[in-house]
Amino acid sequence: MSSPLWSPGKSNNPSLIKLNELAKAKDFSELHKWSIDNSADFWRFVVSDSEIVGDFGDTAISGSGFFQTEFFPGAKLNVVDTLLKGDPDQIVITEISESGQRRTFTRSEVRKLANQVAQSLLSAGVVEGDVVAACVANTADVVSFALGALKIGAIFSSTSADFGAATVLDRFQQISPKVLLVTSGYEYNGKQIDCLEKVSEIVAGLPSLVKVVSIGSKPNPYLSFTEWLSSSDGTTEISVKGSFNRPGFILFSSGTTGKPKCIVHSAAGVLLKTLSEQRYHLDIRDGDKVFYFTTCGWMMWNWLVASLATGAGIVLFDGNPMHPAPERLFDIAEQEELTFLGVSAKYIDSLRKIELKASNSHDLSKLRTLASTGSPLSHEGFSYIYGSVSPTVHLASISGGTDICGCFMLGWPELPVFAGQIQVPALGMDVQVLNSDASLTKPGDKGELVCASTFPSAPLFFWGDKENEKYLASYFEKFPDIWTHGDFVEPTQESGFIMHGRSDATLNVAGVRIGTAEIYRITEEFEEVLESLAVAQKYESDTRVILFLKLKPGSELTTDLSDQIKQALKQKASPRHVPALILQAPDFPRTKSGKLVELAVTRAVNKEPIDNLGALANPESLEWFKDLNL
Repeated sequence: MSSPLWSPGKSNNPSLIKLNELAKAKDFSELHKWSIDNSADFWRFVVSDSEIVGDFGDTAISGSGFFQTEFFPGAKLNVVDTLLKGDPDQIVITEISESGQRRTFTRSEVRKLANQVAQSLLSAGVVEGDVVAACVANTADVVSFALGALKIGAIFSSTSADFGAATVLDRFQQISPKVLLVTSGYEYNGKQIDCLEKVSEIVAGLPSLVKVVSIGSKPNPYLSFTEWLSSSDGTTEISVKGSFNRPGFILFSSGTTGKPKCIVHSAAGVLLKTLSEQRYHLDIRDGDKVFYFTTCGWMMWNWLVASLATGAGIVLFDGNPMHPAPERLFDIAEQEELTFLGVSAKYIDSLRKIELKASNSHDLSKLRTLASTGSPLSHEGFSYIYGSVSPTVHLASISGGTDICGCFMLGWPELPVFAGQIQVPALGMDVQVLNSDASLTKPGDKGELVCASTFPSAPLFFWGDKENEKYLASYFEKFPDIWTHGDFVEPTQESGFIMHGRSDATLNVAGVRIGTAEIYRITEEFEEVLESLAVAQKYESDTRVILFLKLKPGSELTTDLSDQIKQALKQKASPRHVPALILQAPDFPRTKSGKLVELAVTRAVNKEPIDNLGALANPESLEWFKDLNL
């Protein structure tokens, strides 16, 4: 076994102590097995321990299988009652703009705003089951808008203000929102970005709208958020109770292979799953300060808002996390005394490459947990955090997806952290790694990530999906009634997991499956390399691997550098990892949340059609790949 980068002391988290006592578990392995074998008891414990407000009935789980199981079939609740319970004077939202403007909101202020939104939505004719949407920057007003919608049983859906009009319409035209919250402009990289032209195009494309409301200081033709709320005093408490399975959120798949799928989630299911992650795996407690760098177009925004139910306050930031300097998020961590900081693996890698040493310049003594997600965090990324950020922090690499608005695998504060590994499977999730014949893989072998048990945040359905055809095709074609997520994963001797990328981007070389993350980890050790992207090209009745590199400004892909990279891949991985060609590319296509889109490049290189370019943040980057003659 390898040596850990971090080893914990004994946890003093009372929730963990209670849970271990209930399960009579001596270690995490026993606790996880108990949470699977006694699923009803586990999820009922999360409800009671988290003090979720509502009537949960006598039955925790009825039925079996993903499509027949129902959680808490007799429950009546409204999730906002839990999200806003607690000390009325506690500051629960802190909003920070890129230019440094800061606003704070107490719990009573947020409750009043949410009630005002609820009343204003009712006055606009919105009723339980209607959809309201937002194309916005990450501000406190958006949280209040979402909470107000949930108060009346409406369904909330959001995209980021930096999405193009066509990309927004691809999503919102499918779900026909009644009310739309927009932003007139936002700050990014020191510049003011005007959204009004785009907003007018979006509004014109949504005939279902009965009201458009605007946030942002720029004058515009739409009703301002403040003005819209002025007709409601917010003192009347509004809370429309509904079933546990009442739809609360619509999230969207990235849409890189067609129009985005509209994934409908139960707000109660998302809340329950999120609390099981935050309170036990990530040690978020009452009174903490929680920050995740996210936009309103990523599921981590929903996850962050759900953490209000832990009793923690949340910190929102909108802008470039590297502006005006790369240490910007550590400035926020120090100033706001964050106990939890969440970022992307790419962000950590960017800091590592510029050798930023936050431990020398910032007081991060309050920080207990640092989470990373979005893509696999490299071994070097793990080492960087402990060497240059904090030697005492619990680094929790987490992995899940928009599909489940939660995690399959994440951290555990009572276990050591090993470089490159996600520590444990999520409680209540029967996570396994399977070979193609459905047999379990052994530690060190790679396979498909699956979940053999259902869970509260499994999608209710896809919007407009007749007979669940798209739903079944997305997750259940490979193994019947076993959720197959599409990640290529390796279980480890330490009972953790190493992520090797998406299985649809897995390279097949001479019959051996290779995860792209295996290649990237080695190539990005080179100082000249900023990013890597590997694809399989159909070639002479077979396939060959082509590796594209994005290099630092001023660097060139010389024959010598190419040979060094091939040699490193051969020695540190295997001869099969060595690509047939290495080429320098000007840029790589990525989604709006920053993930590389390997599949789009694969299609471009193979001269195949590419669907829904509007899902990409930079679709123009594909032109270079389309023009290649290889």
